[in-house]
Amino acid sequence: MSACPNTAVADPARCEPGGPSQPLPVLGREVTVPLVTGGDVAYAALDYAASAPALQRVWDDVAAYVPYYGSVHRGAGYLSQLSTDLFENSRAAVAEFLGCRPDDQVVFTRSTTDSLNLLAAALPGGCEVFVFETEHHASLLPWRTARVTYLDAPQTPGQAVGALERALADRDDPYGPALVCVTGASNVTGEIWPVRELAAAAHAHGARIVLDAAQLAPHHPVDIAELDVDWAAFSGHKLYAPFGAGVLAGRADWLREAEPYLAGGGASRTVARRADGGVDVEWHDTAARHEAGSPNVIGAYAIASACRALAGVGFDALVAREQRLVDTVRAGLAEVPGVRVLSLFGDDSPRVGVISFVVDGWNSSHFAAALSAEYGIGVRDGLFCAHPLVRALLGGDPEQSAGCGAPEALNAIRVSFGAGTPDEHVERFVRAVRELVRDGARWLYRTEAGRCVPA
Repeated sequence: MSACPNTAVADPARCEPGGPSQPLPVLGREVTVPLVTGGDVAYAALDYAASAPALQRVWDDVAAYVPYYGSVHRGAGYLSQLSTDLFENSRAAVAEFLGCRPDDQVVFTRSTTDSLNLLAAALPGGCEVFVFETEHHASLLPWRTARVTYLDAPQTPGQAVGALERALADRDDPYGPALVCVTGASNVTGEIWPVRELAAAAHAHGARIVLDAAQLAPHHPVDIAELDVDWAAFSGHKLYAPFGAGVLAGRADWLREAEPYLAGGGASRTVARRADGGVDVEWHDTAARHEAGSPNVIGAYAIASACRALAGVGFDALVAREQRLVDTVRAGLAEVPGVRVLSLFGDDSPRVGVISFVVDGWNSSHFAAALSAEYGIGVRDGLFCAHPLVRALLGGDPEQSAGCGAPEALNAIRVSFGAGTPDEHVERFVRAVRELVRDGARWLYRTEAGRCVPA
């Protein structure tokens, strides 16, 4: 859909303003927040790994479409036909963004978590699943009803490949179905995993592989065919698109043969009552099989708009600029005494704009609260929905906990950024870390509902 009558819905070929030296326009650029020490400051959103701000391009595209919103797939009216066309064109745009193969399916879901649970529900009988303990809970937990082998945290990319090869060689049924689940980039350390090598190892042992691309896709190109993965999953809200939609893209056979993820309208081709009072159902064998109910057309369109915007700018420019920001943060943290950056693979490992660290003598919740209240900087603290990984990196008692201000609490601080982050935000962050470590917090803090907040 290139245009709506009497309005300008974005041309898919239009490039986002900006370039390799400038951040892309995102919502929230002019939001100011109060400081406990007095005055206001422009909010520095440095929690992209949780949810990235929406691109202005995405918001504009959605706003232009909304007056023409209608039901999808079954409406005879003009707006329904328009919305159906937009929804299916969005599917095609995502397939192009991901480098899908001709026979791959793109299923719209609610999130990465939803996508991987959908795939877990589609596993063939007797399937064995192999997953590293370093995964986000979205890719660590959905396989609990299958036979799962959890692999220890590797210390190098080569060790990860070797551990997977050994585990696959020792699996119970070398000829039965098997699935490997791996992240593309860690949501804790930002380190990029050797996806292509892991895919080769999986396929050499007759297994398939699904890529959790939630943290990789917003920062680096993800090409399913080039990486030779069988599926990829990601969330729109990390790809600069709001509205709670996600994607599972990849091979169609397991999805086509599985019972629908949700039973209902849209997933069914025909439904008929039987003479014995039961119901016969013929399910779709397309992506619709797992998209029962009225689809989130706005969420799907937002994802497609973000895909087009990122592709239009070009990932070479985005990667180069983000690497400069990564270098700025890492160099700044390295100069602050008592700061330890968390890493699996070491300092030389390539990474996206996600960095976690701890500060000697500080409870991470206390430190994050001070960054927010005294500097207007939003970061994340805790275990980042990757508890086994963070505990492995930090060591200590897994049950250890402490209140606000108690340095022995087992948690970390995460700063994350991307295509919309101004240089000033990361520079302010580095300056704030330096001042907090040197001078301490300027305010008193207390624990409220498990969170550290200004007193």
